[in-house]
Amino acid sequence: MPIRVGVIGAGVMGADHIKNLSAAVNGAEVTFVADLVATRAAAAAPPAARTTTDPSELINSSEVDAVVIASHDSTHAGLVLECFEAMTPVLCEKLLAPTLLESLEVVEAEADILAATGARLLSMGFMRRFDPGYTALHESIRVRSYGEPLMVHCTSRTAAAGPGSSSESAITNSAIHEFDIIPWLLGTPITEVAWQAGRSSRHSTGDLQDPALMLLRTADGTLATLELFLNAQSGYTTRCEVVSEQGSAALPEPSALVVRHEGQQRSGIPADWRPRFADAYRLQLQAWISALEGGESAPLATGEDGLRASQVAQAMIRSLHSDGAFTKVIY
Repeated sequence: MPIRVGVIGAGVMGADHIKNLSAAVNGAEVTFVADLVATRAAAAAPPAARTTTDPSELINSSEVDAVVIASHDSTHAGLVLECFEAMTPVLCEKLLAPTLLESLEVVEAEADILAATGARLLSMGFMRRFDPGYTALHESIRVRSYGEPLMVHCTSRTAAAGPGSSSESAITNSAIHEFDIIPWLLGTPITEVAWQAGRSSRHSTGDLQDPALMLLRTADGTLATLELFLNAQSGYTTRCEVVSEQGSAALPEPSALVVRHEGQQRSGIPADWRPRFADAYRLQLQAWISALEGGESAPLATGEDGLRASQVAQAMIRSLHSDGAFTKVIY
């Protein structure tokens, strides 16, 4: 029997998860979709699936074996705790919670369940761990193909910032991916961070200073940089290069089509992150379903991983409000 999955949140990310679970993931069936907007839930749900505007109804339904949370960040912690009460496995999109206290509450609640039952219910949606490029980069670092890593350079650009974006939300919602993937790549935690910004784009509004440059130092002394530019206008771009003692390794920029014409070469840039990480999302969902079935699967990010990324984010926010001073990460 397939794993019956309920998806909470039928926006851009939730709808994409529903498509993957329905058409590209073995052993899964989407049976329930919840969204505060009834018409959005109905539009995203498979024909045979039930829909609701009440996520609690979905979580406690006898027709759901596991839950994907893709709703607004502010709802994540509460919904994960509801899944714990129902003893329902849950895959939560990043971030775990908007505040450290909420993240800690979730992790401690799962630790109590693990101690009492031996069951680990929470997986985090840090999908870059499943991206073929990042996994190849991870392996090259693990075997020290080019000697000891010395520096990491990351770039993350989007076409336009979301409504109400601020420098703080850019850290907690966008840079959070690098806060997870950098220590995962290097096998060592981030211990110190700093936030800097210069001239801001005229497309930036409100409390958002954009672009920003972030510095991250790991426990073994490796220095990482992250350029985060939410209003880059040109489209979605993610880059990562690891500079080692005897060489460097970098992610390619994927392109579906490269055109050479009239003395020029050009390729398209995706409008958002979904084409770039389509394989990563599919592979992550398959690993999660396979793990629920009791089979072998690549390790998924845990609640503890989500908490650590949030702890790095909070240190970065402290640096933001301290004139960019290097700030220790408190774990």
